[in-house]
Amino acid sequence: MAPMLMRRLSQPNVSRMVNWRGRSGRFYALSPVRLADFSLEDNELYLIARGSFVLWAGSGSDVISDPQSRSRFRLALAAADRVFHVDSGASDVERMTTVWDLEAATPVTELSAA
Repeated sequence: MAPMLMRRLSQPNVSRMVNWRGRSGRFYALSPVRLADFSLEDNELYLIARGSFVLWAGSGSDVISDPQSRSRFRLALAAADRVFHVDSGASDVERMTTVWDLEAATPVTELSAA
């Protein structure tokens, strides 16, 4: 029994993807990140939320280069109860479009096939 328990405890915690819909209607599969373990990476996109309300979306470079984004990021961290990693392309235009779309995103509770 103990070896099985140790094996389960030593395996990485793989979290389920969460679906959110952007203001454009596009669906995003976001990877939850533990708030206590959150570390902002320069070129990675993140969404910081409280419940279903988006407080901030962006990357580390946004926080560094944009004072308004930096201020919103600090306020978001103080109020947030969840953080998500967002997969995005490498181009600046795609990243900016994704951030714009996610700023008004909402969680999707159910998906149905049409």
